[in-house]
Amino acid sequence: MTGVSFDFTGQTIVVTGAARGIGRELARAFSDAGGTVYVLDHDEAAAASTAAELGAHAIGTDVSSSSSVEAAVARIIDDTGRIDVLVNNAGILRDTVLWKMTDEQWDAVLAVHAGGTFKMTRAVVPTMRAQGFGRIVNTTSYTGLHGNIGQANYATAKAGIIGFTRTAAKELARFGITVNAISPNAETDMVASVPAEKRAELIAAIPAGRFGDPAEMAAGVCFLASRAAGYVTGVVLPIDGGLSI
Repeated sequence: MTGVSFDFTGQTIVVTGAARGIGRELARAFSDAGGTVYVLDHDEAAAASTAAELGAHAIGTDVSSSSSVEAAVARIIDDTGRIDVLVNNAGILRDTVLWKMTDEQWDAVLAVHAGGTFKMTRAVVPTMRAQGFGRIVNTTSYTGLHGNIGQANYATAKAGIIGFTRTAAKELARFGITVNAISPNAETDMVASVPAEKRAELIAAIPAGRFGDPAEMAAGVCFLASRAAGYVTGVVLPIDGGLSI
């Protein structure tokens, strides 16, 4: 994050889906900024590897499971006594056209994206309320507003997260807790695997002419999570090079 400086010293930061991709860069940014970072991911081994690299802490967590979420949050509070920032980034894909989509494919995506965002948020709110301070940043998507072929489940979940973000922002503002979301567009392993012709089409639709660097996503998240953003809540921030214009 060249040219961008944040200080999260003394704060406890929780990032879900942080073993790889955008989540990994979010965890890195918070760690570089002095935060005590917890890397939560369903892939416990990958989470441990990322945490070791970043000087963070890893907890294998299934965000679709209330018991797994509650155990992770309880451990973090036992360790540090507080949770200042939660970034809900965990997600999965189960893509297929809707007439071929199974109940399992639908339920799994909704459970991780929408269910995980809800369950993690619910679990940290009591601590944030007691502190009189908290920052929650959710990850939504351009697809949540515009749809995408083969992603009825994903689009539904991401649209739901927008509604959840705005509702939670209204409910929690009086406790000193802000709730915002980002709509990212970054170079990830998934994007790198797209065939060259399709990739060229995707880039052509981005006014900036490129995919973002995951570190650019992290800069936006760190702002929303910072004390400087205390009067910003209920916002969905596109970090997408103009794709959503």
